[in-house]
Amino acid sequence: MPTFKDPEPPLCDSPSVSLTNIELVDIFTRSHSSPQSRLSHKYPNETLIYHGYIGCSPIYPTVAISLRTLAAYRQIHRTCPRFSVQAQVKSLCFLHDSPYRPYLCVQFSAAYDIYLEIIHRVNQRLRKALKHDTPHWCMLNACPACFYVLEDEPALEFDWLVSIDGNNSLKRWDSAIYGSTRRTDSRKARSDYWLDTCDVDRFKDEVRTRQSDYAMQRDSDDDNWTDETTANEGAGTFTCVNRWRNAGPDTRKKMFSVFDESGIFIAACRHRFVVLACDMVRSGELAKYPLAIIEKLLAVYGKNGGCAYDIGCAFSKTLTNSSLGTQARELDFRLMVGAFHGHAHNRKCQLDWHPMYIPGIGHTEGEGCEHVFSSSNELARSTRHATPFHRRQTIEEHFSFWDADKYAALSA
Repeated sequence: MPTFKDPEPPLCDSPSVSLTNIELVDIFTRSHSSPQSRLSHKYPNETLIYHGYIGCSPIYPTVAISLRTLAAYRQIHRTCPRFSVQAQVKSLCFLHDSPYRPYLCVQFSAAYDIYLEIIHRVNQRLRKALKHDTPHWCMLNACPACFYVLEDEPALEFDWLVSIDGNNSLKRWDSAIYGSTRRTDSRKARSDYWLDTCDVDRFKDEVRTRQSDYAMQRDSDDDNWTDETTANEGAGTFTCVNRWRNAGPDTRKKMFSVFDESGIFIAACRHRFVVLACDMVRSGELAKYPLAIIEKLLAVYGKNGGCAYDIGCAFSKTLTNSSLGTQARELDFRLMVGAFHGHAHNRKCQLDWHPMYIPGIGHTEGEGCEHVFSSSNELARSTRHATPFHRRQTIEEHFSFWDADKYAALSA
């Protein structure tokens, strides 16, 4: 079967192209046909998509998959993230009484990539026509309930409120561990969720180590709350370092070398819309990830914001000592600890950082990221061995459906 490295074929004398006995795959039908091309068609895929099919190779397609089959798989995969390309291909094989072959997954995946690219190009044109292509439009309009302000609306304690957290379920294996050469893929993410790795790495060397804070706490008794509070009375509110791995020094946040991307770090608003995301690369939950997220949040949303983080008490010191410290203070940025994680902090910490004791929080528990991760964890089996592009593409599709689902539920 031809590959993407095939040279471009010479154009025939006639501008039209005939397709002879090409295999057309639909949900419930499978046939060999010869679609008729129009005079304006120069390439086989133009003829195929005119008839509602996408070829599985760019130049010499011998197999084409119908648009409605690809559309059905997209919606099934979004509602059931565990439903992979392999599962879809196997189901088509059984429907058509055909033996399953691994190369069929490659063919289906190629056609599906083109299908998503077409949808992306159409959405780009719609956004441009609707004036939705301005900088940061997606962040500013992600959640109407959070970011739309009505006339004469009374001021709230927090103009915006988000939660941030990291998750290591969506790791990706390094293909080099199998002894094979890494496959290069120059395609980039299509959505506005992602922060570039270079923007994250700007904070990798400026964060002071928290080794001294960790050493001060490591000998305390984890099972005796009273003794811990008494022993650390002079340490202020930063008495929870030894209880959280991501609150320890960055030198201890290692990751197995078999993984390239070791997880994701996201920000979600109080209504659980995903606002930002970045990859954690060959490491645990380093301080540079929340710092990069917070920098973007402050730049777009401005003053009087709040952010829940499971180690918000300890991380506030890191934020103060970073280059964002002055900006965060001038914009009245407030860190706190989510309600679920907050109950694992000591009593003295909860009085200052638990949302129950912070005016203006209301019933918001500050654990929006945990709700997102409870759903995105199901993507792990289909992203663990994917290419970098396909991993991000799968995550983007899941997040866009997640946000659409939450948008529909706002008025429920």
